[in-house]
Amino acid sequence: MEYISVSQFAQKYGISERTARNYCAMGKIEGAFLTGKTWNIPAEAALPKRGKKKLSPLLSALREQKESGMKGGIYHRVQIDLTYNSNHIEGSRLTKEQTRFIFETSTLGVTTENTRIDDIMETVNHFRCIDYVIDHATDKITEAHVKQLHLLLKTNTSDSQKSWFAVGDYKRLANSVGEEETARPKEVHDQMKSILADYNALKKGAFDDLLDFHVRFERIHPFQDGNGRVGRLLLFWQCLQTGVVPFIITEDLRLFYYRGIQNWGKINGYLRDTCLTAQDSFKGLLDYFGIKQ
Repeated sequence: MEYISVSQFAQKYGISERTARNYCAMGKIEGAFLTGKTWNIPAEAALPKRGKKKLSPLLSALREQKESGMKGGIYHRVQIDLTYNSNHIEGSRLTKEQTRFIFETSTLGVTTENTRIDDIMETVNHFRCIDYVIDHATDKITEAHVKQLHLLLKTNTSDSQKSWFAVGDYKRLANSVGEEETARPKEVHDQMKSILADYNALKKGAFDDLLDFHVRFERIHPFQDGNGRVGRLLLFWQCLQTGVVPFIITEDLRLFYYRGIQNWGKINGYLRDTCLTAQDSFKGLLDYFGIKQ
């Protein structure tokens, strides 16, 4: 079994080292043991729960259906709709039907065109990312969580074979979005730490707070590739965490979504209205499945 230090555990979950040591001393971290005066913590050890939070009806349904393997419910629909649309925005050529086939049967279904392996891998990986978000939805979001989403998304893709591409870590080379400059590699850690601190300090995230975090994340563009998908996964996570009704940006909203990000800070209504439109569609799903908002 792999073990990590108190400082590594504290960094992973965004807590102080003193709190981590107290958890060890009180026996709240299963498998932790002392060697001399040094605590050894299992690398997969979970953060102790401070108290059981009441889950929202949506998150409860997502977790129950995920664990039971239920088909045809809200969990099934979120996996297919969020994965298809988020990947499609980034250039995936898979159809929604193919995405559904992969989720339901682990096969591609009938295809008459050449299919890119990366499209298949990133679809399978995105399903795992959504599961990770559902499992950790009540956790405080840390840099380790953000990097883990990127690791899940990009594992076994062609990008993961490139020596200069950091899978599960921040970018090593400068990148841009169109002609817009993003954070330089050496600036990413500090800027990510800042936006996460601002978000985690919120007593209750309002709709515009979540959108502001999303825009700041996309403008940092912390990874070499996969920023849009990781950003939208985090946005879904934050909605589940704060009780805001989630939303999925679909193909027909893509250009309005891009315009909204570009103009945020000048005309916030562009992005807000786009996301509210998407939210209305998701509310329709909740009504259909009988899930209270």
